[in-house]
Amino acid sequence: MNFNYRPFTVLKHKEFIIRNVSTKERILNAAEHLFCDFGFDNTSLRAITSEADVNLASVNYHFGSKKQLIQEVLARYLSVLMPALDQKLIAMRESGEATSTETLFGALVEPLLSLEKVRPNGTRVFVQLFARAYYESQGHLRRYITSHFAAELKHLNKALHLAVPHLSPSEVFWRWHFALGSCVFTMISSKALSEIAEAEYQQHMVIEDLIRKVITYIAAGFSAPLTTEV
Repeated sequence: MNFNYRPFTVLKHKEFIIRNVSTKERILNAAEHLFCDFGFDNTSLRAITSEADVNLASVNYHFGSKKQLIQEVLARYLSVLMPALDQKLIAMRESGEATSTETLFGALVEPLLSLEKVRPNGTRVFVQLFARAYYESQGHLRRYITSHFAAELKHLNKALHLAVPHLSPSEVFWRWHFALGSCVFTMISSKALSEIAEAEYQQHMVIEDLIRKVITYIAAGFSAPLTTEV
């Protein structure tokens, strides 16, 4: 998958980054912008300080290291997404009703859409950053997420297994990552896909429409019966 393009540039001009925000926010906004465009590995602290119009000492003061800066960029979204999703999971569990995969994945819709309030194009930006974290093997982010959102991840993992009792833990692992891959591709390519749908099929798609479509698809695949192993 090629991420070397700019489908979701968050901030077009430096003045939008530096206007009416704190030094820490300027650094976070600049880092997010550059991480989306160039990735974590290919973005230097020098590039971030130049974009944010701050000195390196400011980055060290507020974040300590590039890894911690990356974590805080993602944390702006995760701190909204994970508690919101957890509330949905708790409500489903307390209802006492059996949970289908479509209901389970459907619980992601509102939490994902709530990211639009975090930053402009927040849902797409978060998914792109999340995809880069996998693509570029940012192991420290995995450790950060599992340590800071352990309870939420435990609830999600339990809900996934309860929704598909016919699947082994290893099969759930693979299907979960296939589902993530489908969602990531759809979100990252959403602008192009929406333009094609409008031109070819006269369908006007907004971000919520795309999320619901891909969730219907991955829910069916996630719960599909096992085929003959190869």
